[in-house]
Amino acid sequence: PLQILTYLDGVTKVEETELKPRVGFLYPVLTHNISVLINATRERDSGQYMCTVNVVDDVTSTGKNIGVINLTVLVPPAAPACRLRGDPAVGANVTLSCASEKGK
Repeated sequence: PLQILTYLDGVTKVEETELKPRVGFLYPVLTHNISVLINATRERDSGQYMCTVNVVDDVTSTGKNIGVINLTVLVPPAAPACRLRGDPAVGANVTLSCASEKGK
């Protein structure tokens, strides 16, 4: 696991990853429940994310301070590329195929 976003002693820190310009807290940390956002999601952002909250001197939250979410970013298919195999003559066999390189 890679730690991407932290809040400690009033300071928010975002690690140098491709998420840095797109990730943050939705609201100021001490004013609302903690909500994390990822802007301009991409297919490669799909994966498992874990949120851990550590409160100084709080021993009662052990094991209850971790949230895990699986994120799947859906991507519309790209325009298909179509191919013709064989000789398009009367009585000949041909194979038509179409495939899209991207999409989820």
